[in-house]
Amino acid sequence: MVIMVGRGSGGLTPVLKLKVDELFIQWLSDPDTQQDLRETLQHVQLGEGDLLITSSPQKAGVSPRSLRPASPSTPPASPTPGKMVSPRSPRRRSFKRQLPKTPPVKEKPKGTPVSSVGARIPQFYFPHGRPSPSNNIEATLQRIKQTFETFKDGKVFKSQFAAITKACGCPLYWKAPLFLAGGGDRAPYVTASSFIPVWRNILTTCHDDASKFVRLLAKPQTGSTKGNYIVADDVIPFVQDLIDTHPGLLFLQEAQEFHSRYLHTVIARIFYSVNRSWSGKITVPELRKSNLLQVIATLEEEEDINQITDFFSYEHFYVIYCKFWELDTDHDLYISKDDLSRHNDGALSPRILDRIFSGAVTMGNSIVQDERMGYPDFVWFLLSEEDKRYPTAVEYWFRCMDLDGDGILSMYELEYFYEEQYNKMEQLGIEPMPFEDCLCSVLDMVKPKREGKITLADLKACKMTHIFFDTFFNLDKYLDHEQRDPFAAAKEAEETAGMSDWEKYAAEEYEMLVAEENASGGQGQDPYDDQIPEEDAGFDFGMVDDDDSWSSNY
Repeated sequence: MVIMVGRGSGGLTPVLKLKVDELFIQWLSDPDTQQDLRETLQHVQLGEGDLLITSSPQKAGVSPRSLRPASPSTPPASPTPGKMVSPRSPRRRSFKRQLPKTPPVKEKPKGTPVSSVGARIPQFYFPHGRPSPSNNIEATLQRIKQTFETFKDGKVFKSQFAAITKACGCPLYWKAPLFLAGGGDRAPYVTASSFIPVWRNILTTCHDDASKFVRLLAKPQTGSTKGNYIVADDVIPFVQDLIDTHPGLLFLQEAQEFHSRYLHTVIARIFYSVNRSWSGKITVPELRKSNLLQVIATLEEEEDINQITDFFSYEHFYVIYCKFWELDTDHDLYISKDDLSRHNDGALSPRILDRIFSGAVTMGNSIVQDERMGYPDFVWFLLSEEDKRYPTAVEYWFRCMDLDGDGILSMYELEYFYEEQYNKMEQLGIEPMPFEDCLCSVLDMVKPKREGKITLADLKACKMTHIFFDTFFNLDKYLDHEQRDPFAAAKEAEETAGMSDWEKYAAEEYEMLVAEENASGGQGQDPYDDQIPEEDAGFDFGMVDDDDSWSSNY
């Protein structure tokens, strides 16, 4: 048999390469070879010298004759200059490789285990915060115990729990969750013997405010057995205590029917801003990335609740609820598609309304089954409609426009929504822009990274996202953008610097509502006299599994 060896682009011919591989595996499988390799590796780890591997092909049962060409008529090809001979060659030789020089080390006695290479990497990830020294925990617990002793019989009632909250080093309005965690849900008071073990456990396992707050609010019956997340119902005691005790909300004491309305508005706004995963569960990392805890800390410093525009402003609640009441003509606390079509005098296109009621941006089942929207869903809608630059609003409208849920707005989807705008402008006698021109305009506006495909990241990076969305489903705002005087717009931006679009809208609407109420002189029946039944006022965020297809692309 003749084995052909050439110097083509592939080096060795396939037949010879198979033979070389076979001999190499045979040599590497030999026990003597493996022993040599182990000994050499130990020398290298101990820094005792260079890597020196010598092995004889006879040990592997390889005959020198078997390495010769099968026929003298076909001489072996000489290696190409500059190329290294394959290290898998079974020829008798020594392979020596110079390693970088290492500093001399003391010789260790035999049997000493080889230490791991490199220093130990310190822990850098703390899911529950960086632990504090244990002596700080004991000092805190001792201070709490002394505070309990200042009360009669060591019993602290809910109205007195502010002192214990401060002894714990927590913001004032953590007092209701702390009271309930210490046994206040089972008795009208809390003692040191019931509270300190609970707080000790929290301090030893949760080392920052976010993890402590989630652990305090999370309840086993909601599914968060380990205190890893909170759901909407977990936040109710905290907000109710705020209603009962904050100086800026004392006027609500005589309007009990508004408690649940304000409470659910606040909770909907919290989840709108904090729950970035759209899961209906606020986790510790989500809470850390938000400003909720910072805003809660300012509640004790600011007596005017309307100055805290994030989450808790009563004026913002008033605007939201009045808008809901105007659309809910039958006052059943639900809004149908026909009801929502009257928002802002029918500014929204029918196709975008269909997408809102398709379940693309809601987590409850009633909106899909019964085609009606509850109050928390309306809060999300109004916040998204009036501030399309907010991250959650960008996600909200992107979900609506992404018809096939692939995470990309295609040209077909853009044309689908623009078609209604085009027809509506023709009906109004306005010369519409052809879709091709509109497409060029929005692509120049957004500048997508992938040509012809707009992603959520592209829209979040765009400074004119609100104009992009209004172009496709809100004709009134689109025309307002087109016809606005640039000098007037610049002046308005200067006057309202630092305010979000939502804050500007809420301030204007609140002034209009108050003016209308003053003009009516308070005569006639109060349209907000009906009390919300508790069974209808609750939240239906509908826990969404992490692997649900509707959320996997965002």
